[in-house]
Formats: sequence, C-alpha cells, structure tokens
Amino acid sequence: MPFQRLHAESIIPQIETLAVRIEERFPERNLAKVCRRFNEVAQETQEQLEWIGKPILSVRIAVGALITSLLGLMIWAMFSLDLGAGDVTIADLIALIDSGINDLVFISAGIFFLVSLETRIKRNRGLKGLNNLRVLAHVIDMHQLNKDPNRAVDLVLTKNALQGPDTKSSPKRELTAFELTRYLDYCSEMLSLIAKVAALYAQEFDDSVVLDTVNEIENLTNALSRKIWQKIMIVHEMVEHEPAIISNLENTSAV
Repeated sequence: MPFQRLHAESIIPQIETLAVRIEERFPERNLAKVCRRFNEVAQETQEQLEWIGKPILSVRIAVGALITSLLGLMIWAMFSLDLGAGDVTIADLIALIDSGINDLVFISAGIFFLVSLETRIKRNRGLKGLNNLRVLAHVIDMHQLNKDPNRAVDLVLTKNALQGPDTKSSPKRELTAFELTRYLDYCSEMLSLIAKVAALYAQEFDDSVVLDTVNEIENLTNALSRKIWQKIMIVHEMVEHEPAIISNLENTSAV
C-alpha cells in the first residue's frame, strides 16, 4: 500500500527542496554543498536499490552450473564404487563411510557458499551505500559543531559568566539568533532525511547485516539531532532574556 512504504521518489524531492532553501538562506555557506552531495547520494541509493531488487542472472547461472557439477560428481563417485572386488572388511567400510560423510559436509558447505554468493554481493553493495550515508551524517555534525548558541551576534549577554573575550582562533560571530536556529534546523532536517534514505535499504533488502547497519545509522542521526535541538532550545531560552531581538525572530519568516 502507498502509505505503508517509503518511496525514494518522495524523499529525493524533499532533499532537493532543502538544498534550495539552504542556498537561499545561506548562499555563501558550504552546508548547501553538503546537501547537494546528499541529493546525489540519495539518487545513487535509488539506482542501487533497483539493482539489488533484480536477480543477478550471471551469478545464478554460474552457481547453478557449479552445484549441478558437484552433485553429478558425487553421484558418479557413489555408483563407481566396486564393493564386490576383493575382500572388504568392516574397517574398510567404516573408513569409506567416514570419508563419504566428510565429503558430504564439504560439498554441502560449498553449495551453501555458492547459494549465498548473490546475497553477499548485494550486501556489500548495500553496505557501501550505507557507509556513504554514515559519513554524510558525521560531515553534517562537523558543520554544526562550532555553532555555539552563546556566539550569536545579537545575543550579547554581558551577565553571562560563560562569555569571555575571543581569541585569535575563536569561531567568528557571523550568525544572528534567527540565522543560527535556521542553520541548526537545516542540519537536523538533513539528518532526519539521511535516516529515511537508510531505511530504504532495510525496506528493499531483507538482510540481517544491512538491517543492523540501518539501525546504527538511525541511532546515530537521532543522537546528533537531539544534540542540535538542545542548542536550538538554548537559543530560544536566551532570546527570552534579550527582548531587543525577539521581534526579529517573530517577524522573520522561515524559509
């Protein structure tokens, strides 16, 4: 049903729109470039999922041929035994049975390896895509890392004991309280969308390793988003003590 599944066709336009919003609000910031790269990764994800959903015919044909050869070889070996030639002792028979069991175990392991080959190929492809999403989440976190609520240019809290003189290496005060909240909100939106794109892998590819990786990415993005929203809440609390900039936040519409 359409409302019980995620669709890449619905997620990608949201990423594109978010990139435009960031470019319009912060044209000189690299955050928009990160979002554009995220959009490319999302499109690559859509292509990968389409590839994962299709059978790899070359692998299946090769695996089928090898399994048939192994089974044929095993049957030929069974019928080629000549137990009537010479005297066969019980010890010889036990050794023969033991050897046959060992061969059967190895052949079964080989067949399992061949049967799971296609799944492992697809899994590796999926894990590479998920790793790209994980890296993007950390890149977004790096962009918001030095966005300290105390450093908004219009939040001059002279009574705040945590504020002191800047050093040469201190981050520049470039964003107003409103701009800071928008910047942080954009980061949070991207993290949320990263989790949605990652969830597409779990939805389209039923594999325990992929599912565990998707859960890790969702936990990562949720943790980073909580950290960002803590900053946003701090900004709003600080704004309450700065009446001069409240009107700026109320009168400026969000993009």
